[in-house]
Amino acid sequence: MAKRGGFPGGGMPGNMANLMKQAQKMQRQMEEQAKEMETKEFTATAGGGAVEVTVTGAKKVLKIKLDEEVVDPDDVEMLEDLIVAAVNEAFEKVDEASSSSMSKLTGGMGGSIPGLF
Repeated sequence: MAKRGGFPGGGMPGNMANLMKQAQKMQRQMEEQAKEMETKEFTATAGGGAVEVTVTGAKKVLKIKLDEEVVDPDDVEMLEDLIVAAVNEAFEKVDEASSSSMSKLTGGMGGSIPGLF
């Protein structure tokens, strides 16, 4: 009785096997890229440099630096807003760097492959 499904001869055609190897290679490269991104640091400022925030590629805050003149006990809300703005800008830098590196890796086809991103 003949087997159902699969490919004749039990193996994958040459093109399909080659495509699978390329996909596995790309997956390894993407994993390496993600690990490398986690070790990078990104710094952003707000308030003309009065607030400086440094984050990792894994979006963990490493450091917040405040200039003395921005620390006003009568205007804590402004300081809070500046910190939020700097943190958000730093996270945007992480996203841009991640997108850019993945785009280089996938040749810009990431958006056209469902489930890739």
